[in-house]
Amino acid sequence: MNRVIIPLDVPSADDAFVLVDRLGDEADFYKVGFELYTRGGPGVVRELVARGKRVFLDLKLHDIPNTVARAVEAASDLGAELLTLHASGGPRMMEAAVAARSGDLKLLAVTVLTSLTPSEMAAVWNREIRSVRDDVGRLALMAKEAGVDGIVASALEASWIRQQVGPGFLIVTPGIRPAGADRNDQNRVATPGEAVRNGADYLVIGRPITKADEPSAAFSAVLREIQEEESEA
Repeated sequence: MNRVIIPLDVPSADDAFVLVDRLGDEADFYKVGFELYTRGGPGVVRELVARGKRVFLDLKLHDIPNTVARAVEAASDLGAELLTLHASGGPRMMEAAVAARSGDLKLLAVTVLTSLTPSEMAAVWNREIRSVRDDVGRLALMAKEAGVDGIVASALEASWIRQQVGPGFLIVTPGIRPAGADRNDQNRVATPGEAVRNGADYLVIGRPITKADEPSAAFSAVLREIQEEESEA
């Protein structure tokens, strides 16, 4: 199984497919986020699927249950494999999303955005925040109980979350940097090997691959690092 998801964080569909072509056949799983989806529309997802690629549609849905359900139906029709929604939308919203999905689509819950500080969380929820991690765990368990398939989480929290939710619940981790790579503007990072060791199922890896002089070679190097970790497990 290829664990690596490559984000297409580019300003246009043309730029996205130039990158896909440079990465070649070995790279088969891509993340389409807000920027590309807003600029390129659902046609980007359809074209990726037509090329035999898997798609993580990172739209972080958060709305009334009926609206989210209709969006999930649309994502299922596009052929996306993973789709994000906010756990803070509540159990009814997540249950409606689960009921609306079809095909191979799996739903991932976003718990607490990594950009939020405890003081901002306190302002949003009107209560003292004693532990961000406890709130992440609470929302993760709520998502699991609603039937959601997994969660997006930091690799540094993956091991703790795995203990809370048990096996069979997907953990997708961003902020991955291969050993020796520049951290860029990321602070909470882990290597691919560390992420796998901590219980991650999929790793979102962007700039170390997409900004490399030879993206396909950088991608292959990441796969080797993961395979070495798996062989030692």
